[in-house]
Amino acid sequence: MQLKTVLNQVHRVKGFVYEKARFNGNRIEVQIRPRKGARPICSGCGRRGPGYDTLPRRRFTFVPLWGISVFLIYARRRVECARCGVTVEQIPWAEGKDRLTHAYAVFLARWVRRLSWREVSLIFKTSWENVYRSVAWVVEYGLQNRSLDGITAIGVDEVQFQKGHRYLTVVYQIDHGCRRLLWVGQDRTTKTLLRFFRMLGRERTATLRFVCSDMWQPYLKVIAKKASQALHILDRFHIVAKLNKAIDEVRAAEAKELAAKGYEPLLKHSRWCLLKRVANLTHKQSARLADLMCYSLKTVRAYLLKESFQALWEYKSYHWAGVFLDAWVKRAMRSRLEPIKKVARSIRAHEDLILNWFAAKKEFNSGIVEGLNYRIKLTIRKAYGFKTLEAAQIALYHALGRLPEPELAHESC
Repeated sequence: MQLKTVLNQVHRVKGFVYEKARFNGNRIEVQIRPRKGARPICSGCGRRGPGYDTLPRRRFTFVPLWGISVFLIYARRRVECARCGVTVEQIPWAEGKDRLTHAYAVFLARWVRRLSWREVSLIFKTSWENVYRSVAWVVEYGLQNRSLDGITAIGVDEVQFQKGHRYLTVVYQIDHGCRRLLWVGQDRTTKTLLRFFRMLGRERTATLRFVCSDMWQPYLKVIAKKASQALHILDRFHIVAKLNKAIDEVRAAEAKELAAKGYEPLLKHSRWCLLKRVANLTHKQSARLADLMCYSLKTVRAYLLKESFQALWEYKSYHWAGVFLDAWVKRAMRSRLEPIKKVARSIRAHEDLILNWFAAKKEFNSGIVEGLNYRIKLTIRKAYGFKTLEAAQIALYHALGRLPEPELAHESC
């Protein structure tokens, strides 16, 4: 079977014909010509018009066959359009002046989901810039053609994508049937999240029923203003993280105090014994923790308060969960441990939002968001970081956005 026949079967181009295929050095070149009587399409208005003349022939990179580079050779016609004047014709296999075919762009973008951009460029003997442009084009197409209807639950969080406390605000759809990245914005400010709701629009925002976030004040402020009808659920994982941070502060301060008074270093090598979940402790760490429990230390009291707080998530009733939370906050405020009291004050201030997790029947939590955040970190790590915000946004939309891809001729056969 001739290569020309294969291309006509798997990548048919309306209004054009594959004419000749030949080897030229270490690559295959396939010439294309317009069908007889087919008038060119104006790239300005999309209407057909009479041909004016032809430009020099150009090579368009196509999907490699058997590891051999393939190029489509075509001399574009100029169109004498009644509306736009003389313009260059629109061709269906490439965009504007780009020399990468749509099929090749989708081909590279699919490999990028499995490998790093650098590895894809090396394997397929192309430049990193070509890989970047391919993914950018696929992402742009996907964002223009995705559907934002039917979104009822979203999660809001921030991730660090560069050193120097440079953050991205990320918003996910966390409905049971669809979990994807909806939006990425620079920084974690009030204005950043407001841009997301502006993109989503008032009608779609009004359909939101659940919003998950952490205690970051700018997020709380914007969600209360823009999605007040939705049940706002605070992230249980961030609450536990705050408690762990408080325990670590108590432990570090007490270790210094014991050393200054000349006591034995009881708290040496005990950090992870106190911060890890009991089920995840090694045998050695379990024994070390059991030894610590024999001493009357501030750190031990802080640890016991943290462990007792875990019982909150076992409740099913909104009312009794609230009763437990009030009692725990009172105990924490009497602990005389300032880091623990600081967390208790924060929990008391956001008690209603924490209890909304029970009002939502435990259906939504930011554990889903943390799982998606982990995939973002993997994407950033696989690329060894991103130098620009635009590159980071494109990579994250491509990896987690579940965006629609352009239809290819051979997929519709």
